[in-house]
Amino acid sequence: MRDETRDGGPRRVGQVKEVTSLSNPIIKDIKALTSKKDREQTGTFMAEGLKLVIDALELGWTIRTLVYAKAAKGKPLVEQVAAKTVAKGGLVLEVSEKVLSSITRRDNPQMVVGIFDQRWGTLEALDPAKGKTFVALDRVRDPGNLGTIIRTADAAGASGVILVGDCTDPFSLETVRATMGSVFALPLVKASPEQFLAWQKRAGIEVVATHLAGAVDYRTVDYVKKPVALLMGNEQSGLPDSLAKAADRLVRIPQQGRADSLNLAVATAVMLFEARRHLLSLDADR
Repeated sequence: MRDETRDGGPRRVGQVKEVTSLSNPIIKDIKALTSKKDREQTGTFMAEGLKLVIDALELGWTIRTLVYAKAAKGKPLVEQVAAKTVAKGGLVLEVSEKVLSSITRRDNPQMVVGIFDQRWGTLEALDPAKGKTFVALDRVRDPGNLGTIIRTADAAGASGVILVGDCTDPFSLETVRATMGSVFALPLVKASPEQFLAWQKRAGIEVVATHLAGAVDYRTVDYVKKPVALLMGNEQSGLPDSLAKAADRLVRIPQQGRADSLNLAVATAVMLFEARRHLLSLDADR
């Protein structure tokens, strides 16, 4: 984002600034974060809602700008978040509801929005310890699916989400909304299929992939003997042959009725909590 104000001078940080104009350059920069190109260029993204902003700050994420509606002024939690932002050298904007609606593209927006630095993990930084579960997503395209999977992975105690190939952006506003704050809690890693498979071999990860050709019931797999990566395919086309053939196990989720497949986020949740069930059973037996 540009470090300047409406008059072209340097942008003042570490303070509260009132903004009422939709043409303010800082507001224009924030609105531009709805574009993936702008998010990538600036390395920042938008998180909407007081809870998400609090979660991010508690987990040590770097906040660049805090935006809150005039109606939220004086509320204790909002004041605390504003004070933390100022203390960290961030910019705090007090805006009208019209400006906030323009930023979030909602008629009834949340009262608080935070602009944060993106944070990406690496495959090498993931801890491939016994009992660890990772989610690997091949070319996931739907922001809602990705956000729900990140949220579910967090709830199930997974240790990271790996985006394999050309995936939708986890830092889009739609995805961040769907994570309900879990985007701040889990390592996110980007990898090509080749990088993912090379890491899997180096780290001794067992890859368990859901596939229509899977001959093994997902409930019969040992999810705790080795660290496991649950490999889930694209919403429309599933896993490509190259990834399916490289998996240690191809499994299926038995179904009844006329439906022949599950939504990607639902299928991932089934797999995640089955892996968690095995881990809890092992702990109970000790």
